[in-house]
Amino acid sequence: MTIQKDSAVTIRLTVVDGKGKVLESGKTPVAYLHGYDNLLPKIEVALQGQEVGFKLAMNLSPEDAFGVRDESLLRTISKKDFPPGIKVGGMMEGYSETGEQMVYTVLKIKGDQVMLDGNHPLAGSSLKVNVQVLDIRAATAEEIAHGHVHGEHGHHH
Repeated sequence: MTIQKDSAVTIRLTVVDGKGKVLESGKTPVAYLHGYDNLLPKIEVALQGQEVGFKLAMNLSPEDAFGVRDESLLRTISKKDFPPGIKVGGMMEGYSETGEQMVYTVLKIKGDQVMLDGNHPLAGSSLKVNVQVLDIRAATAEEIAHGHVHGEHGHHH
């Protein structure tokens, strides 16, 4: 069987950032539903049509990974508008200046001001990715309806 849209694919995934920090060790297999944007697009394209045993090593630029940093996504809010219990490095939901719901990382709390970053934590990072295809099967109708794999190495309900 080859990897096609609606395939439930189990992979071993190793991801290292440009500074050499291991982000995903590959020790635990990961299952995903192919064709539903469950992996970075360049990785899904490279896996399309491949079989069990296929190995892939690729370098992803920031544009092909989590995007380039956008300094316009930095914002400062008043500490009085800041929810209690969140610390520097924590994540919180909020709204952009255009009213779009976003997730922010807390960068700094100084006095009565809180600096937030709306960029993905890996924005601006190049990634080294290694993938090994361990298993391929046809996805169930429920998995296709939900847009993700269920069961071992996948999502559990």
